[in-house]
Amino acid sequence: MGTYIMLSKLTPEGRKTIKERPGRIKEVDQELEAMGLKVIKQYATLGPYDFVNIVEAADNETVGKVSVDLCSRGTIEIMTLAAIPVDKFISSLKTVERVKPKKTTKAKRR
Repeated sequence: MGTYIMLSKLTPEGRKTIKERPGRIKEVDQELEAMGLKVIKQYATLGPYDFVNIVEAADNETVGKVSVDLCSRGTIEIMTLAAIPVDKFISSLKTVERVKPKKTTKAKRR
C-alpha cells in the first residue's frame, strides 16, 4: 500500500453542502473506503486548502480514479501527492548509482 496526501479545496457548491450537512464530510470518508482507499487521518485546514487527508491506496491508479470521481461531482478540487516515508527515501538515496554525464562532441564545421 502506498501513502498519499490529498489536498482538497471546496467549490462554492461544496461549501454550501457542508454548511447545510456537516456530516457529509464523514460520509465522503466512507465513500473513499468503499472505493479502495484507507483514510489514515483527516484535517480541516486554514489557508488555500480546506482539508488534508492522509490515505493509503494499492497503487497510483486507484487513488487517481478516486480523485477523478470526487472532482467530477463539482463540489471539490483535489491535488494528490504520493508520499514516501523518510527512512525509505534516505535508504534509496544511498543505493542510487551515480551516472556521469556523457561528453558531447561538437559537430565539425564544413
